[in-house]
Amino acid sequence: MKKFMLVLLFNLLLTVLFSQNTMSKPDPNKKILIAEVACGECKLGLKGESCDLALRIDGKSYFVDGTKIDEHGDAHAKDGFCNAISKAQVQGEIEGDRFKVTYFKLIKPKKRKG
Repeated sequence: MKKFMLVLLFNLLLTVLFSQNTMSKPDPNKKILIAEVACGECKLGLKGESCDLALRIDGKSYFVDGTKIDEHGDAHAKDGFCNAISKAQVQGEIEGDRFKVTYFKLIKPKKRKG
């Protein structure tokens, strides 16, 4: 029983350690870009097989590697990526037709007064 509890505790510890968000802090040596983000297929005109996160920088759209569409809420909600274009702070590199993201933070829309 002690071995079982030890293995269970070890697995829990590994789960916690490896589930940490590695994109929580931007690299201070790289520029933070403001990008439009949404579903590439539903909102940004990219060809694909399913709903996948994409961003648009300087009028060009790229699928995103490094974070997934469902890691940022329900994509099919009223304000989700399949129904609305949002803005995000991002860092990363364009590689071919994809954006390899190393930092991603959604910018919350400002609430209207009145």
